[in-house]
Amino acid sequence: MKFNRLEIDDNNPKIKYISVKKYFNENGKINEEYVKKSFEFAYSMTFGSKGQHRSYRSGGRHRRKNGEIFANTFQGKLCEFAVYQTLNESHDINEPDLEVYELGKWDKYDFKIDDLITSIKSTKYFGQLLLLETKDWTLDAEYIPNNNEHYDITIMVRLEDEIEQTMKRNRLYYSQMCDKTKLWNKFKSNSWAFDIPGYLTYDDLKYLINNKFIINRGDLLNGRTKMDAQNYYCHIADMRNILDLEKNNE
Repeated sequence: MKFNRLEIDDNNPKIKYISVKKYFNENGKINEEYVKKSFEFAYSMTFGSKGQHRSYRSGGRHRRKNGEIFANTFQGKLCEFAVYQTLNESHDINEPDLEVYELGKWDKYDFKIDDLITSIKSTKYFGQLLLLETKDWTLDAEYIPNNNEHYDITIMVRLEDEIEQTMKRNRLYYSQMCDKTKLWNKFKSNSWAFDIPGYLTYDDLKYLINNKFIINRGDLLNGRTKMDAQNYYCHIADMRNILDLEKNNE
């Protein structure tokens, strides 16, 4: 495996650029049933006040509003269902957890695919990096918030429909309260196309951490996106093909 580092601007070392790209290639569309389940979960964890997610990223300073957390949570759960929908006929895999947790408590892992403890990471359709907050990980690639558990594989999923932009367009992204029916009406007609561009093994992630594939807080990604927290990174184009996972589990 070869992992490319971000390119550094010679005139300003805080500016980093994507080195290699892998463009969105639709693998399918998320089933309507799973979309509704994901929406209900995200609403309960935010506007519905039945559960709670952190308002900040590890090592970050920005305090997120409910609308921001909803967008992140909705996207993340949709992408978990995208993996479940894709692999459930060929692998032993559990349906995504929909239990609503209080702050500081959550499911220990997203999936167990066959015998592989699995984490799902999500981004928008144009995303080119897997980003993991450095303060959440040990040097042995153990996830600190889950009692230093490690993941056998980390799967990346990209979602075509932009939840964040829909929230911003309707002036809901920075809101603390929102009517559930009003919010659902903004999303119920979306098509929810996704792709699964790749995955990392535990050893891959440990290599990235120990070789300091890091983008720092305050760095400008592609010269315009200011990083709120320090992250480990991996180019999506450098990740393993999801079809290789199928071969390895035959």
